[in-house]
This record gives sequence, structure tokens and C-alpha cells, in this order.
Amino acid sequence: MSSDGGTGRAADDTTSFVLQPPRPHTRQDPLTVHGPATGDGPLIAGRYRLTARLGRGGMGTVWRARDETVDREVAVKEPRIPDHLPERERANAFERMRREARAAARLDHPAVVNVYDVAVVDGRPWLVMELVHGRALGDVLDEGTLDAREAARIGLEVLGALEAAHTAGVLHRDVKPDNVLLGRHGRVVLTDFGIARIEGDTRLTDTGGFVGSPEYVAPERVLGQLPGPASDLWSLGVLLYTATEGVSPFRRSNTPATLQSVLNATPAPPTAAGGPLAEAIDGLLHKDPARRPSAQRVRALLTEAVRPPAPRPQLTPSPAPSAQAAPPSARRRRPGRTTWLAAGAAVVALAAGAYLVLADPFAGPLPDGWAMRPEGRLGATLAVPAGYQVSRPSSDDSDKNWVEYTDWSGAVSITLDLARKSEDDSGEIKNSARSQMYADDEEFRAQGEYSLDMPKGAKTRPDDTATYKGREAARNTVVYTTDDSQDPRPRELQVFYYRTHSGDMYELFVEYPGKGDFTERGRQVAKAAIANLEVQKL
Repeated sequence: MSSDGGTGRAADDTTSFVLQPPRPHTRQDPLTVHGPATGDGPLIAGRYRLTARLGRGGMGTVWRARDETVDREVAVKEPRIPDHLPERERANAFERMRREARAAARLDHPAVVNVYDVAVVDGRPWLVMELVHGRALGDVLDEGTLDAREAARIGLEVLGALEAAHTAGVLHRDVKPDNVLLGRHGRVVLTDFGIARIEGDTRLTDTGGFVGSPEYVAPERVLGQLPGPASDLWSLGVLLYTATEGVSPFRRSNTPATLQSVLNATPAPPTAAGGPLAEAIDGLLHKDPARRPSAQRVRALLTEAVRPPAPRPQLTPSPAPSAQAAPPSARRRRPGRTTWLAAGAAVVALAAGAYLVLADPFAGPLPDGWAMRPEGRLGATLAVPAGYQVSRPSSDDSDKNWVEYTDWSGAVSITLDLARKSEDDSGEIKNSARSQMYADDEEFRAQGEYSLDMPKGAKTRPDDTATYKGREAARNTVVYTTDDSQDPRPRELQVFYYRTHSGDMYELFVEYPGKGDFTERGRQVAKAAIANLEVQKL
């Protein structure tokens, strides 16, 4: 790179760096510099004045600085390597930072962060980059989801950066929301090429370690196969799913379980991202890289998703056809605080073509023919039989914090209900899972607000010894007969309670026939659904 801070990209697609030797400067810990820019921080390499700390990650700390040679604000990435590491590992970490500079500097695309310089200080490489004013996409997603058009717009910019990288023989290998910056004037920037692989560069290998963020890593990389451009596109698909659905489709409670879900889990179809965006996400998440769409096809789908919908023509309304009967789950309200529903009889056979999905090894294993279904609005992932039909609240439903999965027969249902502490104006949420269970237990037995068709005298078996990931939980089993004078039926209900640190109350209901051939099947469904429930924020 040129010493004046320019990009200095060579025409022959190679890059040379001016590696500046350390110059005398006051030795002080840069970590003491934080907060607003002050202009009196330490001077790095004789020209970069550190003014504020912007963030800290696994490989280094990023500082805001001023290049006093050209009077320009820059971002400086300081390597933060523990002193106790063996010399070889320290050398590898430093080489990764140099490789990040080489990878980014050979790319000419507005969605790739510019690297201006590599300054060597006390034998350590400090990366000097353009300062992008904005926020990381990961921080934005912590506050909520993106609509389909905005997600597609961001996806197009990231795709452009990846296309430029792949053309130059560079694989990013760590595409995730935290590495996407949303700058001013709608700019989107892909950052952190620290673990990028440059075609033909064999100076650094990844033997003995796994690099990348597990939930965004493509299946072929988990299996140790040689990655290609399709691996980065997989990560883009996970990013788009997370941005629109509000939850990562493969994240589990620990790294081994997450990697297993990457290999085996089939995410629920995206619901917030419809049309071409959903088609792009579904295609990018094919386990087989050969079946993923090309970058050109993904670009066409995202471009279509960005376009505003065409105005609907004003047509003379015609008489509405008679409505077809909806499947049972579409007409039912969930079991919960308003009504209990009598269900049909037999459970139909599970869908053919069952596949094995491995969930949290401390919970499952997930039975054959089951799938993990992320529910972004609820911040949780449900384990359900793959053939179950989903029902969600309608647009005019005042309570939108629930989802129900039902067998086609209507005999067995799995419902997750979330009572948010922030919405609890009347104080209905109790201060623990166990107290919530006992309060509900009184209403189960007294036919309070819970029941329209469950008579008094229901038998309950509360269990206050249950736990969830080592924290307090509760569980109740309710046996009753439906209050139907024409056709009363025995029913059984299992309810699992968990209250998060923030005070939100999750209640998982599994309801099934109380007698007959399918009672044992219903109990097995309850056992697996409760054991494999994944709450995103404990």
C-alpha cells in the first residue's frame, strides 16, 4: 500500500504493503483510551493517534484514530494475543491479520472495507482501515427483524462483495451479521477478512483448529471438505434467514449441537420473507453445495425482492366463491388463557421420508421424522414432528405471542405461548415458573378462565422439580374429560413452564387423547417437544 494512506491496488492484482517499522512513542496501554474522541491518545507508528475504542473481538481491538499525516479519521485494528500462547500460535494470529489486509486490499468494491496500511509495532501488525460510520447488522438485529425489502437490499450488497472476492480468488469464510456494517447513506460494508482463504496462498493453514462462526458455517466445511464460493453463499442464506425471521435457523445451546444442526436440521420455511427472497433463502440453504443457486440467480431473486410491489389494478369485485373448509389447525385458537379445545380422534401416520435431526445432545436425541422449527417472533425453536401443520395468530388477533403445530387429525397439538413481561400490565406473570404453575393449577381444577369445555374436577399432577438448562422450571399434567354432552372425550394435557432472566414466561402445551391407542403416542410427543425446546435468551 502507498504510504499516503491510499489504496495502492496494483494493476496486476497483487498487493504490496509499506510495512512501517516501529517508531519511538510513549508506551501506554491503549485500552485506557475509550469514550469520545479526545485527540491525546497514544501515537501508533508515528502517525496514527488513537482516540477511542470502537469494539473488541476474538482477534483484536478496533480503535478510532486520526492519521496525522493526511489528517483523516481511520479505524485501527490492534492484535490482542495472550502472552502465554506458544510462539507458533502467536505467529499464526499475526499472519492472519496480514492475510486480512492482503485479502481486502486486492478487492475493489464499495461493499468491501478499504485497508490503507499495515503498521508493524513491536513486531505486531496493526491494520489501518477506513472508518465506516454506522452500526453492525448484528446490533440492529438485536433490536428486531428487517422487512423483506431491506433484507434483500443488504443481501445484494453483501453478495456484490462476495462476487468481487470470489472473482479475485478470495473466500471470506465468516459471513455473519456482526461482520456487516450499515453505514451512512445506505452503504453496506462487508468486513473482517481475518480468516479468508486466498487462492494459492499456502503460508497459513487451519490445522488443529476450527475457524468461523458455527451457526453460519456451511455443511461441507463442517465435514472437512474443501470450501468454495458456494460456502460463502450458504452463510449469506443463514444471514438473510436470521435478519427476517429473527432467529438463527441452526443456533443451539452449544457448539457441537450447532454443528450437528447445520449438518442435519431442516429449518422451517421462512414466513416473514415471502416470494423471491424466500426462494433465495431456501436455495442457499441446500445442504449440497452443488444444488445451491449461482450468485447470478441469487442476484436476480434479491433484485426482484427489492423492487416495490406493483400497484394492484382496480377491478370490479366479483361474488366471492364459497370458502373451502380449512384444516383443523387453521380454525382453532390455541389452548391457553381463553379456551381449551376438544380434538378429533386418531393420529394419522407421520410423513414419509423421515430424516434424523440431532438437537442439543443434553436434551434429545430428536426422534426420527422430527424437525426444529425456529419461531423468530417468540425467540425460540420448537421441536415438532415434520408432518404437523402450523397455525399462527391472524393480523387482527390481539395476542400474537403464540404458535401451534397440530397433527393432521387434530388429535395431538403442540403450542408455545409467550407472555412478555413488558406487556404484563395486569401482573398475571408470576415471579417464578413454579409459582406460575401453581396459580394455573388452581384454575385448571376450578374451571376458571382457562376452560370453556373442560369441566370442574380435572385431575392435575404438578411437578416443581423440573429444570431447564440447569435453571428452575415447572411441569404439570392435567387429565380431564371434555364438557360435551353429545360426545365427551377423555383428554390429557402436559404444560411446561420456564421464566427467563428478563421475566418473560414461556408455556409449552402438548395436548392429546386421554385414552386409546394414541395416548402413549401423545406422551412421547410431549416428552420430545419439552426436552428439545430451545429458548434463545435464557
